Amino acid sequence: MSAPVRRALLSVYDKEGIAAFARDLHAAGVEILSTGGTAKLLEESGIPVVRIADQTGFPEMLDGRVKTLHPKIHAGILAVRSDSRHMDDLRRHDIAPIDLVVVSLYPFSRAAADPKASAADVIEMIDVGGPSMIRGAAKNFEHVGVVVDAADYPEVLAAVRGGGLPRELRAKLARKAFARTSEYDAAIAAYLAPGEAFPDVLAPRFTKAADLVYGENPHQRAAFYRDAEAPAANVSHARQHQGKALSFNNVLDFDAALGLAADLGGRSCTIVKHGNPCGVGAEATLAASFAAALACDPSSAFGGVIACADEVDAATAAAIAESFYEGVIAPSFAAEALAALAKKKNLRVLETGPLASYRRGGLDLRRVQGGLLAQEWDTPDTSIREGRVATRRAPTDAEWNALQLAWTVVRHVKSNAIVYALPGRTVGIGAGQMSRVDAARLGIQKAQVPLRGAAMASDAFFPFRDGLDAAAEAGITAVIQPGGSIRDDEVIAAADERNVAMVLTGRRHFRH
Repeated sequence: MSAPVRRALLSVYDKEGIAAFARDLHAAGVEILSTGGTAKLLEESGIPVVRIADQTGFPEMLDGRVKTLHPKIHAGILAVRSDSRHMDDLRRHDIAPIDLVVVSLYPFSRAAADPKASAADVIEMIDVGGPSMIRGAAKNFEHVGVVVDAADYPEVLAAVRGGGLPRELRAKLARKAFARTSEYDAAIAAYLAPGEAFPDVLAPRFTKAADLVYGENPHQRAAFYRDAEAPAANVSHARQHQGKALSFNNVLDFDAALGLAADLGGRSCTIVKHGNPCGVGAEATLAASFAAALACDPSSAFGGVIACADEVDAATAAAIAESFYEGVIAPSFAAEALAALAKKKNLRVLETGPLASYRRGGLDLRRVQGGLLAQEWDTPDTSIREGRVATRRAPTDAEWNALQLAWTVVRHVKSNAIVYALPGRTVGIGAGQMSRVDAARLGIQKAQVPLRGAAMASDAFFPFRDGLDAAAEAGITAVIQPGGSIRDDEVIAAADERNVAMVLTGRRHFRH
């Protein structure tokens, strides 16, 4: 059943579009109540307005902290129209029903994120009257409409012109309103617990960015939610130039690839398939980096996702367009590159903006049945040269360079993980094995070139010397690993026997 709108209360901090919306409401015969700056704007726009102070008979006070907190406002919002006692109360106290509430809250999160804002400035951005009106209208959605997002103005206005707000629309707006106040309160709670990494109550704040065609598999429904606190350079904020809509698995692969690209920087290029890097290049040009990444494991790269740490140029785009990939993500694309990629109409092309703003904010969250795991993000090591050279021979400069690349990449590979690299490129990756020696052997098996002179990275210690022996027999000359096994001395001795330089970092990088 539709609820007619005869009287609307408009009180918005973000005033974009409100004057046009109010003008159309007035033209539809709706009486408009408003507060402070909103009322002033509407009056200056020539729209008749009843000021809240005139409605309540009580002035705004405390520098605007108290404006709408009055029975003549909240009773008008909360009255159940079908309850004769409620309507008798309104008549007895000369209170007019309010059928539509339009509120945008003070921008608390923006103030909290502003390094120039004082604590008093941030606290002043805690809205009180706005959430109260929103909650009241949302609670009474059977009779009242509530709008918290300017994007809903056109649909609401069309319904008003059509005779009233349908129940389905009122319910949808109420759900959105409660989600907004929940998100708002969670931001305040987080601000009031500075430095508390793991609060007693964890209230993550995410807003839906898109419905997805399906989840990991076609029988699973799915959606993509954006972190309210995330910086701009990520998949959720990326601009899609072309290609099919993102799938659940696309988002996971784009995120994995972009994270590694951000860690490597420069003109690096990463190809990811099913959450694992299958090739990484860090050469002097982006085109050379892509070629190196592809050469690592070309069969696995087919149908993968590509991430570039620098602007995609025409040469790189032309090389990408030669085969099938799910998508490419980069800080930017040259016009010629976009033209070359447009030939692959289904290829997803995502632009993030500069990766300098990329960071892993908040906590790393993972659902388990009946609970939620929270941990700090696994951040990159400061410098592998701070590690301990455990063998008689130290790495050469070329080996240090290869070890650095391998150690950066192995942190992004699912455990047990082994990465083989030469300077500027990976040459073999063993991922997701239940035993470390199997990961070492898989990386050797996947290598497209001899591993003579390559460096090896292991995400955790070697429990036995067999993994090192297999890699040394394949030709590696340097290895980096955390150490910490009860058999470290045995593994170090094996490296010395084979003249392999070994660096122990003291830091494990499991990725489950």
